[in-house]
Amino acid sequence: MQPVLDEHVASFGKYPPIRGIPELRQAICGWLGRRYPALDGVADPERHVLPLNGSREGLFSAIFPALARKPNIADRAVLIPNPFYQVYAAASAVAGAEPIFLRSGADTGFLPDLDSLDPVLLQRTAALYLCSPSNPEGAVASRDYLEKAIRLAWAHDFLLCADECYSEIYADTPPPGALEVALETTGSLANVVSFQSLSKRSGLPGLRSGFIAGDPAFLAAFGRFRNVACPQVPLPIQYVSAAAWADETHVEQARAVYRANFEAAEAILQDRYGYARPEGGFFLWLNMADFGGGEEAAKTLWKGCGVKVLPGTYLTKSQDGQADPGRDYVRLALVHDAETTRDGLARIVATLG
Repeated sequence: MQPVLDEHVASFGKYPPIRGIPELRQAICGWLGRRYPALDGVADPERHVLPLNGSREGLFSAIFPALARKPNIADRAVLIPNPFYQVYAAASAVAGAEPIFLRSGADTGFLPDLDSLDPVLLQRTAALYLCSPSNPEGAVASRDYLEKAIRLAWAHDFLLCADECYSEIYADTPPPGALEVALETTGSLANVVSFQSLSKRSGLPGLRSGFIAGDPAFLAAFGRFRNVACPQVPLPIQYVSAAAWADETHVEQARAVYRANFEAAEAILQDRYGYARPEGGFFLWLNMADFGGGEEAAKTLWKGCGVKVLPGTYLTKSQDGQADPGRDYVRLALVHDAETTRDGLARIVATLG
């Protein structure tokens, strides 16, 4: 990527187009077609994609035009899986919508139970955030699950915001995507958008580059919103991003590192702390109930062996009198090299037992 950056570094002196350069939009559509064959020849660089300053920017900003799709409903709701990525709740709060946290525990496959949703709630829903593979549990939404979510979005006219930033980190089977399932189910991309990022796929979090793809009517409205309210992606970053989306070798190499890390976790943790290998992503969601809960365990590990984990309660929300679903958990990221990962896991076992 460095030669591409060097070639275009002078373009830092120019204002970039908010819709992105054609080369980037074409590279994104090319990747979509390779990754999801149903989209090959369908994803249109002019209608179906917009670049983002990382997916977080888009996940936050998209809620405003999503709410605008339902102007006559006063108490618009946004459905959020629980545990969740904090930007979902932040977007809902700033936009003035009511966040509804949907418990996503082991009994529901670490995904929201869509069958239990109240039709009255669905009618005032403006958007459903769905993360697959999920953060932090690594659960993958099946094709049947995605189809159910898409049919609900159509029936109640809300926007399905599919956060698929971890889709390229998996053991063996690539997770299905919301856009391909939407096209196969309804013959359309209406009511469905997918968010992607080079942070996870390509290990380039500092690049701050991602994209949104899907419903062309929504993207047209979102493009107008971004033109006055959101930052452009710098031109050199756009050229580097185009090169990254066109290359799969570095992605396959990264998957090999993650596989090695999960193999180390299986060997060292075994069945401790409720360990189960996730279907995707690079997190472990470990049960620390026997060690005083997630916050207490996080302090114990940091003080006792210098390993940082995130208390699960920082990723969850108690609602309607229910217990905090993340209280007993910690999130552990397996993002380092194999030696560092093995050392950290061994320290956890030595400290906690």
